[in-house]
Amino acid sequence: MKTRNVIAGKILVGLLLLAAVQTTKAQSGTNSPYSQFGLGQLSEQSSGFNRGMDGLALGFHEHNQINYLNPASYSALDSLSFIFDIGASGQVTNFKENGVKKNAKNADFEYIVAGFRVLPHFGLSFGFLPYTNVGYSYSSSSTLNNSSSTTSTDSYDGSGGIHQVYLGLGWSPFKGFSIGVNGGYLYGDYSRSLVNSFSNSYINRISKIETADVESYMLNFGAQYTARLTKKDELTLGLAYTPGHKIGGKPELDVISSNTSTSVSDTTVYNGSNLKLEIPTSYGIGLMYNHNNQLKVGADYTLQRWGKVSEPTYSSAGGVISYAMASGQYKDRHKVTVGAEYCPGEYSRHFLKRVHYRAGVSYATPYYYINGHDGPKEMSASLGFGIPIMNSWNNRSILNISGSWVRRSAANFITENTFRINIGLTFNERWFAKWKVQ
Repeated sequence: MKTRNVIAGKILVGLLLLAAVQTTKAQSGTNSPYSQFGLGQLSEQSSGFNRGMDGLALGFHEHNQINYLNPASYSALDSLSFIFDIGASGQVTNFKENGVKKNAKNADFEYIVAGFRVLPHFGLSFGFLPYTNVGYSYSSSSTLNNSSSTTSTDSYDGSGGIHQVYLGLGWSPFKGFSIGVNGGYLYGDYSRSLVNSFSNSYINRISKIETADVESYMLNFGAQYTARLTKKDELTLGLAYTPGHKIGGKPELDVISSNTSTSVSDTTVYNGSNLKLEIPTSYGIGLMYNHNNQLKVGADYTLQRWGKVSEPTYSSAGGVISYAMASGQYKDRHKVTVGAEYCPGEYSRHFLKRVHYRAGVSYATPYYYINGHDGPKEMSASLGFGIPIMNSWNNRSILNISGSWVRRSAANFITENTFRINIGLTFNERWFAKWKVQ
């Protein structure tokens, strides 16, 4: 009875934390102009140990780390521990276009997740993660063709993003096989504006402000099967599936025409019940080879069917202005990740042998078009370490540190090179251990 009360208490703590982070909205984690397209810049949605391998996840099931990207992995969580993982990042991005270079710095709270085993072969996890980020501010100027003295300036600004809180379960019905599901609540908003102004005060300034406010659900399903190859070798197949659906958002476009000399403005609002944002159906498959629980090598492939998703689009073709759902604005996104982790001896008395050494690379195609052309392709690489925290009262917690490089580039558009430091702290406490008094 006492054990049941302890478990019930931990579940209650988890639900309270889930309710608390639901009201939290993280600041944007990007300065990229590319976040003005689609739903914004897609988040990694991985925790500290994944990031050291550039997001590799689908085949991994760790007893002391939470792998949100495949909920089937929760069934492998240690039976005596409560695991709490929190992460943040800092980055410097270099933007380059037509020989002009600029740098931007950014820091962001990334995620907070927790998990524990509820029953034998049955694990639970919950937490907060970003889904997309929107954050940019830039402008461009040109001279009107019919006037050498009148300058036109376009100013672009955007902020916000979509976040999620989730509660997930993983179950292993028999040895080597597990299934899992995450149930999430998507929420957040974004605002994007384009202001076209002129140095001649008699020409009207045109402002287009696009907003959306999302409240919806999200589901992720996962499965893993581990085959024993030899006494020291095993191979795990991981599968992931996310059903796509409409998430609402009540997208709205305000077009404001104003004149600074007369202080007269006119606003036209475009909205409607038929305007709804969408998220795509996603599929993932991954393999992980494990040798003696020391060397782990894996590869993931994910497909997001953005090509079947419509987007609210502003059009003024033929003098007819409209703001309506349009297809053909997105394209399917493919991503391949390869990575590895090496730990000479997880339970060794030698500190350096207990460190987890990680590395990974990935390549992803864009999910949107820019003026009819493909958006930026993404290449990235990372190196990381899982450093054990050893003191008189705890030798199971881990400090996950990784550095990554991300390059986004597209023909005739901005090239971005981002250098990022990821820091994740995984607390591993023996909350469920039975203490004996002698």
